[in-house]
Amino acid sequence: MSDAGTRSTASNDIEERLRFEMLIADLSLRFVSVPADRVDREIEGAQRAICECLGLEHSSLWQTSTHNPDELVLTHLYRGDLELPPPPARMRAREFFPWTQAKLMAGEMISVPNTAEAPPEASKDRETWRHFGVKSTLGFPLSVGGGAIFGVLSFDAVKQVRTCPEPLLKRLQLVAQLFANALERKRAEKKLRDSEARLSLAAESANAGLWTLDPESGQIWATDKTYELLGLSPSEELDLDKFLDHVHGEDRDMVSRVIQEAVRSGRDSGVEYRIQRLDGSVGWIGSHGQMQRGGNGEPDLLMGVTIDITQSKQVELRLHAESQYLKEEIAIDGRFADIVGQSVSLKKVFEQIERVSPTDSIVLITGETGTGKELVARAIHNLSRRKERVMVKVDCSSLPSTLIESELFGREKGAYTGALTKQIGRFELAHGSTLFLDEIGELPFELQAKLLRVVQEGQFERLGSPRTVSVDVRVIAATNRDLAERVEEGLFRRDLYYRLNVFSIHLPPLRERPDDIPLLTWRFVRELERKMGKKIESIPKKTMAMLQAYPWPGNVRELRNAVEQALIVSTGPELELKNREVGETTLLTSLKRVERQHILAVLEQTGGRVKGTGGAAEILGMKPTTLYTMMQRLGIPSRHSRYGVSN
Repeated sequence: MSDAGTRSTASNDIEERLRFEMLIADLSLRFVSVPADRVDREIEGAQRAICECLGLEHSSLWQTSTHNPDELVLTHLYRGDLELPPPPARMRAREFFPWTQAKLMAGEMISVPNTAEAPPEASKDRETWRHFGVKSTLGFPLSVGGGAIFGVLSFDAVKQVRTCPEPLLKRLQLVAQLFANALERKRAEKKLRDSEARLSLAAESANAGLWTLDPESGQIWATDKTYELLGLSPSEELDLDKFLDHVHGEDRDMVSRVIQEAVRSGRDSGVEYRIQRLDGSVGWIGSHGQMQRGGNGEPDLLMGVTIDITQSKQVELRLHAESQYLKEEIAIDGRFADIVGQSVSLKKVFEQIERVSPTDSIVLITGETGTGKELVARAIHNLSRRKERVMVKVDCSSLPSTLIESELFGREKGAYTGALTKQIGRFELAHGSTLFLDEIGELPFELQAKLLRVVQEGQFERLGSPRTVSVDVRVIAATNRDLAERVEEGLFRRDLYYRLNVFSIHLPPLRERPDDIPLLTWRFVRELERKMGKKIESIPKKTMAMLQAYPWPGNVRELRNAVEQALIVSTGPELELKNREVGETTLLTSLKRVERQHILAVLEQTGGRVKGTGGAAEILGMKPTTLYTMMQRLGIPSRHSRYGVSN
């Protein structure tokens, strides 16, 4: 009887172990390929199956909280039909199971056959086990590939004390590893899905579509937004050939080349192209993509993003069509880069500059204030054999008559009261170079004879010195006056006039070359926008028409001031002209009336003040003497009864 009972017990043990081994084999196969969305259900099913096979009543799986590493969260639980205290959803393991937690976090497996006989250092753990009715317990740390411990799996006996043999412990340790691998795979897939969801959300918020292209098969995966942008249904299969069929015929070869180059080089590539939608409309698409590496480290997919640029492209094309002639680079010979314009009258000036520059002949430049006389003088100098030396300039209208002689010819120390040092004059400074005499018409009559001598003979004496100084200077003179008229009025020497008027270049006023105004306006916009930190993309046709209709008494200088003012008040990419005088000029028919009304308006603004900062001359971009001359010509009295203006 005893032998038979022993054989029966042994047979039962073998059958139980065999069933358990078959269960472990089945679990191993199932957990190798379990989908992420079924991991939780499979784990809880496995807990039930193991407990029922081994005659255990309880199993729990806890995972570390993502917000608090010291806290465990109950994620999977099996308990039989027993009435037990409900477990907490979250638990600070170090408070309730300090001994167990320390062992498990160190990567050790624990086996306590009788919790009532747990070691003294596990007194707190023993108290907790007793509260939950646990008589025997097994605990296994959860980790993957030797990484950090992220959870704990336990199997517990509640009805009676159970001892677990070593082979069974190793099999349960294998189960814990299966669970850990499945949970880690689920966590990785969730992280990937979350990342994809965030990327899709970001793309959708940017109105962008995502896509991948397999260069080997030509198959394209795309988000619904990409299908929408291409005008296709998400239910349609999409490959490279079908995609290219929807690309506009004129852009198809270009897009194909860009894709091939992106696949070949692996570099980030972008292209803008048109698509032909099913409804017959044409849209503009912008795409960027780059090859991504696969599992073997080799590039295997072209991944990218696509956005609809139809609206911005239409605006760009419209602005280009409307303003192309304004935005062209000024196709003027580089020798005249600072003189902007392509009008017939200005081209004649260019021809004259080219003819006279190689010579040493005196040049007289005439034209109203602000027409660019100094620029012409510099162009002549820069094309001459004297270009290696700096051109010297003297503004004859800005110096008092008492100082202009010493400025031109120099002085000796003590030449007059206050002459404490020797001064080299501008003629000596310009030796071997060019001297530009601006506003020569304002030169005092008493100095004109001395100037005539140095122009004719290249000789003069410094103030306070009897010694003659000889110089080699080319003279270029400029004036906004009618010198012939001043000769008749006895204000300018006839012989000096004839000596200066060897080769004359007349600069036309801006009102006589309105075709140059668009080019000048864009030049000033580009020059000034960099300083102001702004970007102007377009100038309305109406604004440009007003600029071309305005007479510009201050010529190019006044135009530049107007552009600068417009840039200051412009808040967007379009130039805003808020100058009332410029805007209203198109309604006037008489040029003389326009000039007169404009000057009167500015005088009204300045309270009649002509000179100084904020005076009418500064606002109009001209010299006070020029403004007084214009006032006289237009019938504005030099001492106006309303403004008290005096010249």
